[in-house]
Amino acid sequence: MIGYQGVPGAYSEQALREIFGVHAKAKPCADFETVFKGVASGKLTAGVVPIENSLAGSIHQNYDHLLKHAVTIVGEYSLRVRHNLLVRPGVRLRDLRQVQSHPQALAQCAKFLRTLKGAELVPHFDTAGAARDIVSDDVAAIASATAAENYGLSILKAGIEDDASNFTRFLVIKKAAKRGASNAKGDQKTSVVFSLRNIPGAMHKSLGIFALRDIDLFKIESRPLPGSPWQYLFYLDFAGSVADQPIARALAHLQEISTFLKVLGSYPRTVTRTYNSGRRRRG
Repeated sequence: MIGYQGVPGAYSEQALREIFGVHAKAKPCADFETVFKGVASGKLTAGVVPIENSLAGSIHQNYDHLLKHAVTIVGEYSLRVRHNLLVRPGVRLRDLRQVQSHPQALAQCAKFLRTLKGAELVPHFDTAGAARDIVSDDVAAIASATAAENYGLSILKAGIEDDASNFTRFLVIKKAAKRGASNAKGDQKTSVVFSLRNIPGAMHKSLGIFALRDIDLFKIESRPLPGSPWQYLFYLDFAGSVADQPIARALAHLQEISTFLKVLGSYPRTVTRTYNSGRRRRG
């Protein structure tokens, strides 16, 4: 059983089925923490959770869950997100008085929504949940085409997102093994989280560890360190696997200068094809 946050028709479920196949046994969960707890306890064999959107940025709470729960990242997937305006059959644009969806979906469709004069924007916990909860003919939801099928709705307008290059990056998580080593091969990415002493040059030294070994860094994200005001944890994604000797040496060096270090996983890198140009970029 593979967990995801939301209700059937959510983008997380779409990503799950594109990763594991349409017949995968999917378990909808009320919130992200339920997914992480289910995976860490072994009640779920895996989980699929969003970590960042190309327009809206990072999903910070899932960075915190990666630290908190005994899980490891085993894969990633970039989903092209296509937003649609869903209504009850027969409803027209001029009938609408309210549009509901997840706040990020509303933000990603701001240009289109400004054309709906007088329509109130109502945040909802989930895009598919917003579609499921349409209660009258003057209400629309922004959600996936799958949500329209699931809840007997019509697509009044398709592809209403502001930017066609709208991708959400998902992580595949599994229960953490007793050993953190990876035997993954091929084009790999590794994610770690660490903290440093609050002294001059600490961040420069930590990143220099990777520069000295020509290790490509993809992303760095800072989050507050619980219990220590104005101190931070740093989440880092970089090329390579912990099974690679240069990576192993870099992490050993980082361990020496950090106050905390956790390897979140080594996993295959995805390749995203951008919508407008057709050029490929590494995820």
